[in-house]
Amino acid sequence: MPQEVRAVVARERNAPVEVETIIVPDPGPGEAVVQVLACGVCHTDLHYRQGGINDEFPFLLGHEAAGLVESVGPDVTDLKPGDYVVIAWRAPCGGCRSCRRGRPWYCFDSRNAAQPMTLLDGTPLSPALGIGAFAEKTLVHSGQCVKVDPAARPEAAGLIGCGVMAGFGAAVNTGAVGMGDTVAVIGCGGVGNAAIAGASVAGARLIAAVDIDGAKLDAATRFGATHTINSRDADPVAAVRELTGGNGADVVIEAVGIAETYRQAFYMRDHAGTVVQVGVPTPELKIELPLIDLFSRGGALKSSWYGDCLPSRDFPLLVDLYLSGKLDLDGFVTETIGLDEVEDAFERMHSGKVLRSVVVF
Repeated sequence: MPQEVRAVVARERNAPVEVETIIVPDPGPGEAVVQVLACGVCHTDLHYRQGGINDEFPFLLGHEAAGLVESVGPDVTDLKPGDYVVIAWRAPCGGCRSCRRGRPWYCFDSRNAAQPMTLLDGTPLSPALGIGAFAEKTLVHSGQCVKVDPAARPEAAGLIGCGVMAGFGAAVNTGAVGMGDTVAVIGCGGVGNAAIAGASVAGARLIAAVDIDGAKLDAATRFGATHTINSRDADPVAAVRELTGGNGADVVIEAVGIAETYRQAFYMRDHAGTVVQVGVPTPELKIELPLIDLFSRGGALKSSWYGDCLPSRDFPLLVDLYLSGKLDLDGFVTETIGLDEVEDAFERMHSGKVLRSVVVF
């Protein structure tokens, strides 16, 4: 029967979030109820709260989560109660034109639960990225539940569900960083540091971290940065070129999402190098570049959506890297908090004081 659980709800644009009782229905066909063990506080949740994604309030926030499958719908055969999972916001449909062409990481019809979770008065909730995991339990499509090794603690494993996967995949999947490459990463928050970690795992010989915050640059070295550049004190384009013999980096990952840092990334890359944009811009931002520079420099300008990942393939891999000591997921967890501390965590995140606050149930 439907369950009443505590959850974090954003009722209106820019209003403080509230912890409320919501109703989670029994899973229907293709659905699963997950008992949430931990969920990271991601900047995307703040975007929802601010109305920067859309205006489909009220939102049920939270999407970087690990938990235990509690129950599944009648036709679900690949999950069972007790399975330890990381929840993905991409669940390839298998039938769209991208999936049919063997590119499920670009799925155009990603699956979500068909039934809504609701407030006590029956008002439907819009779950953040189709998940809504700032809740004791949440309803998702069974395809969003990716089974991983239960030895990984949920505070760390849940972060793979969004920020870590986005950054790591931007380097490894989208940027195709390889052995001996030179890499620059602009913006050393959670996503940028995950890109640094991905580049390190992939074998980059030089990884330059660029930020305006000295504390973030110090943290970047923990994840594999070989050099740090404070762009308050130095021209980052010139600094990266100096580190690379005047050439520029093979791959530059822009993890901020503003015009100026994208422009820096464009001119920071080597001739025929690659720029990967993984920082999420707001809709009003625009950029102008000389068309001759776009033509003459060659290479590739790419956008990375969720690190171009395939969750069923990549989530277990990242957990294995974590358990083997090759990916420092614990380093992303700045603090653990309770469900009623999410609003304060938004403030700390906005001020750049944390990589990730993680709600633990």
